[in-house]
Amino acid sequence: MKNILIIHGNPVKDSFTDQLTHAYINASIAAGAQVKELVLSELRFDPNFHEGYKGKQEPEPDLIRSQEYISWADHLVFFYPNWWSTYPAQLKGFVDRTFLPGFAFSYVKDRRHHVKLLKGKTARLVVTMDSPVWYYYLVQRAPGHFAMRKGVLEFCGIKPVRISSIGSMRKSTEKHRFRWIQKMEAYGRKMT
Repeated sequence: MKNILIIHGNPVKDSFTDQLTHAYINASIAAGAQVKELVLSELRFDPNFHEGYKGKQEPEPDLIRSQEYISWADHLVFFYPNWWSTYPAQLKGFVDRTFLPGFAFSYVKDRRHHVKLLKGKTARLVVTMDSPVWYYYLVQRAPGHFAMRKGVLEFCGIKPVRISSIGSMRKSTEKHRFRWIQKMEAYGRKMT
């Protein structure tokens, strides 16, 4: 049995992201997974990392619970829109305040490399965007995907990180959306 944590990072209610999330959750539960969900827009925390790593900013109860859920999970699935070629500010704040030294990674004195504390976990990013996917990759060079995959998750030891990029949302048809719902159900059944 796999423990799956869903991190819902779209601040907009009743979005296509919600439909994708529910399709994945329902299919993975039906396949026997244990699922927990964090809806970032419902969490209460200051997304600003005021002191950086130099000071101490006490985590709010929702962030402590988030770290407990991340520790519990075998597989993390992030659902969010691509805004300005990256992820929404609230998701960035969540990452800054949750994936901290001592929890997600640690630096060791006199060592060149850090220690990855979240090894053994896998992840999937499900990212909706208005631009065509080819444009995001070839012209913009997928900066948000790179930051989340390499700069956050793999830096902390989470891999592989699979990415589902869902583009051209403004012009998408019901058929296009339905196919993506079916893909999320398939990923949920496979728990990937």
